[in-house]
Amino acid sequence: MQTTRLSLMGQMLTNTAYLALALKILTLTAAVIAVYFQDLSIIFNDALYNEATSHILAIPILFAYLIYRKRRMLRASIPFEPGDRPSWTKHVAAISGLLVIAAAVILYWWGSYTFTPLEYHMLTLPLFIAGLVLIIFNPQTLRQLAFPIVFLIFLTPPPNEVLYGLGSTLSVIGSEASSAMVSVLGVPSVISSEFGNPTIIITRPDQTIVGFTVDIACSGIYSLIGFLVFAAFIAYIIRDKLWKKTTIFLLGLPLIYLFNIARITIILLLGYQYGEELALQIFHLVGGWVLIFLGTLLLLAISEKVFKTQMFSKPTRPYSCTRCSSSNRQAITEGYCSSCGRLLGTPSIRPHRTDLAKIAAVSCIILLLLSIQAPVFALTKGPAQIIVQTPSGEEGNTQILPQIPSYALQFDFRDRDFEQQAGQDASLVYEYSRPDKPTVWASIEISSTRSSLHRWEVCLVTWPETHEYQPNVAQLGLRDVEILQNPPIIARYFAFKYMEFNQTQLVLYWFETSILTINNVSETKQVKISLITYPTSPDDVSASEEYLLPFATAIANYWEPMKTWSQISLMISKNGLVLAAGTTAVLTVTIGFNFFEKRRTRKANKNTYGKLSIMDQQVIRAVGETPGTPTPDNIAMTYQNLSDKEVTTNDLIQKLTEAEKTRLVERSIFNDQDQPILVYKSNVPHSTTAYMKNKPDTSTKTQQNKKASASTSNDMQTPDKCLSCPELLQCTKRRAPRNESLIRNCNRKED
Repeated sequence: MQTTRLSLMGQMLTNTAYLALALKILTLTAAVIAVYFQDLSIIFNDALYNEATSHILAIPILFAYLIYRKRRMLRASIPFEPGDRPSWTKHVAAISGLLVIAAAVILYWWGSYTFTPLEYHMLTLPLFIAGLVLIIFNPQTLRQLAFPIVFLIFLTPPPNEVLYGLGSTLSVIGSEASSAMVSVLGVPSVISSEFGNPTIIITRPDQTIVGFTVDIACSGIYSLIGFLVFAAFIAYIIRDKLWKKTTIFLLGLPLIYLFNIARITIILLLGYQYGEELALQIFHLVGGWVLIFLGTLLLLAISEKVFKTQMFSKPTRPYSCTRCSSSNRQAITEGYCSSCGRLLGTPSIRPHRTDLAKIAAVSCIILLLLSIQAPVFALTKGPAQIIVQTPSGEEGNTQILPQIPSYALQFDFRDRDFEQQAGQDASLVYEYSRPDKPTVWASIEISSTRSSLHRWEVCLVTWPETHEYQPNVAQLGLRDVEILQNPPIIARYFAFKYMEFNQTQLVLYWFETSILTINNVSETKQVKISLITYPTSPDDVSASEEYLLPFATAIANYWEPMKTWSQISLMISKNGLVLAAGTTAVLTVTIGFNFFEKRRTRKANKNTYGKLSIMDQQVIRAVGETPGTPTPDNIAMTYQNLSDKEVTTNDLIQKLTEAEKTRLVERSIFNDQDQPILVYKSNVPHSTTAYMKNKPDTSTKTQQNKKASASTSNDMQTPDKCLSCPELLQCTKRRAPRNESLIRNCNRKED
C-alpha cells in the first residue's frame, strides 16, 4: 500500500514537471509569435511569390530539425542546475535575459521609426529569443540553442543593393563563362548588352539569331542566397572538426554558382539545336530550388567521400561503461551514470515557484509590449473603393485621396503595363492641379507583397550602377522626413535630374499596410504612395520639398490610421540608439561583474584548497588535470596516476559532492556528438594545484611507500592504464600485445 502511494506521488510529480516544461515552451513560442506576428506574416507572404526570398520557406523546417538534433542535450540542459551558488549569482541569467529583451525591443521600436522597419525588426528576433531562453530556462540551454537561434538571422530579407550589386557581377561572369564554353563546342556566340544586362547571342544552323539575356534573376544570386542557408545547415550538423565544417561551408558557395553556369551552358546548347522556346522552358524548370537541391546533394557527397565526415556518427567515446550497460542500474544518479556520466534516463525536472514567477513575468511583459507595440508599416484603413465603374470603363476612385483646398483632384490613368511588369495589383496615378501652382501627381501602387513595391532610388540609380552603365538620372538629394507624428510615418525625399531632358524631378514617397476594398472585398494590402512634382531648377528642390509636405501629411491623415502609439513608445523609438547603447552598457557591466566575481571566488578557493587533506587536494587536482571528459571514471584514473592509490566510484562521488558544496568543483554538461555527458570542473586556479603538486613531501613514510610501489610495479610488470579510457595498454618493451586500434582512438597515445 505504501509502495503504491509512493508510486502515485512520483507519477504526479512527473506529470507536474512535464506540465511546467510544456508551459515554459508554450510561453516562449507564444511570446515570439505575438511580438513578431506582423513581421513574419509579411516575410512569409513575400517568400511565396518572390524568388529572392523563397529560401525563407525552408528555414522553419531546418530550424525544427536543429532543435530535434539537440533534443538530448536540451533534455539534459533544461533541468540542469549547478550546485550551491552565491545568492547574487542565481539571478544573473534572468537579469541578463531581461536586459537582452530590453535591447531587442528598443531596437525593434527604433527600426519602426526608420524608412525600412522590416529589416531592423527581423534582426532583433534572435536577440529577443535569446533573452527569453535566459529568463525562462538557463544559460546552459542557451548555449545549446546558440546556433539554431543565430540561424534565424536568415529570415531577414537580403537588401536590394546587395542583390543588384552581386547579381550584376555574377550575371557578367556567368554569361562570359557560358559563352566561352559553347564557343569551344562549336556554337557561334557573342555577348552584347541590353539595358545593362549581358545578352548571349548565338547563331543557329539555319542562320537564325537567338538571344538569351542573363539578368539578375538568371545570374544565380537567388540560388546562391538560398544555398547559403543549406550550406550553413550542413556544415553545422556534420560531426567533425571545425576546419572541415568551415571548408565545406566555403566550398558550397562556388559549387552552386558552377551549377548555374552549367545550367546557362546547357540552355544555350538546347537553344542552338531546338530553338528558343524549348530552351527557356527548361531554363525556368531547372532553376531555383532544383539547383539548390542538386547542390545540396553534391555537397553532402563531397563531405562524406572527400572529407570523410558523417552526419549521424556515434559518440566519440571509445568504450562502453560496464555499470550502466548492465542490468544493474544502481549507478544512476539523477538520470546519469555515476561512472561514465552518460544520460540514461530523463533527468528529474523539479518545478519551482520561481519558474511560475518567470512565466508570469514574461506574460506580463508581452502583454505590455502588445499594448504599445510599434507596427511594421503604418496600419491604415482605405477610405473608399479603389476601383470604380464609369461609363468609359474602370477608373481609380478619387475618393481614396483627400480634397486639398484650392486644388482640383482628378484621376489620370492606370498603368497596366507597369502592373504586369512589377507584379502589382494596381498602379494608379492622380493629379492635384491649380493654375498658379505647380501640379502634384499622386501615385498609388498596391500589391499583395512588399517586394513588389520598389524604392525609387534603387530603380533609377542603384540598379543601373550595379550593371556598370551610366544611370539616366543624376541624384540630387536623398533624405527621410516624418510626415505623421502618431503613428509615426517616415517618408523619403528623392530628388534627381534627367540627364537627357535636363529636367528636375522630386519624389516624396512612403509605405503603408492598409485594409483596402477591391471589388467589394476588404483585403490587407501593401501600399506605396508617391507624390511627384517638377521643380524649375535644382535650386528649387528645397522649396519643392516644403511644397509637397502638406500634401503628404493630408493623405497620411486621410487614410485613417488604425493604431496610434503611446507617448512612451514614441520617445523610445526616437531615442532608440541611445537607449539600446545604455542597455548594452548595463548588460556588459552585469556580465563583467559576474566574471570578476567568479575570478574572486576562484582566488578565494586557494585558501580553502590549502586547508584540505592530501586526498581531497589530489581529488580536486585530478578533476583539473583529467584530459578529455572529466567523468568520475576518468577522474578516478587520473587520481590513481597522481597518488598511486585506487579510489572507488562511490568514495569519489562523495568527495566530489563535498567539494561541490564548498564550490571547489562544479558539475557541467559536456556535448559528445549531441550526447550529454555529466562532467566535473575545478574552480581552483591551476597555479594553486601545480604548487601543491611540486610542494616537497616531508613524510618519510610516504616516500618509502612510493619507492616500494615503484619497485613492485617494475617487478610485476603491471600494465599501465590510459588516462582517457579504462583499457590497459601494454608497453612494447614487455613484449606484450597492445590494442593498436584503441591507441589510435585514444587522446594520450602514450606507453
